Amino acid sequence: METMGRHVIAELWGCNDEKLNDMSYIEETFVGAALKAGAEVREVAFHKFAPQGVSGVVIISESHLTIHSFPEHGYASIDVYTCGDRIDPNVAANHIAKALEASSVENIEVPRGAGPVRIKETSVNALS
Repeated sequence: METMGRHVIAELWGCNDEKLNDMSYIEETFVGAALKAGAEVREVAFHKFAPQGVSGVVIISESHLTIHSFPEHGYASIDVYTCGDRIDPNVAANHIAKALEASSVENIEVPRGAGPVRIKETSVNALS
């Protein structure tokens, strides 16, 4: 493995404002995106703001998917972070963009942990 993980940061514009404000729809979309990418869903937590907007996270064994929606702007910021090389975060990010009917999508993929893995040795004295 060349990296510890892959992190897709997605800027979604021109989204369906009703879908961006529907917590149940977003939760179903995110769980579906995780499963479509082959991830194992562990926990789900979403919050609906008043008067509008949804934030949430789907924790997967491989890391997480998050959203912060701004229905008044037709905008959503999305993060899909997967550890290892088994899951492609772009599969989940693209599924979400399509489900939210984004007219403009900007994805940036950031490799995580690309440097050499270093194991820090600690002495017993340093821990006490």
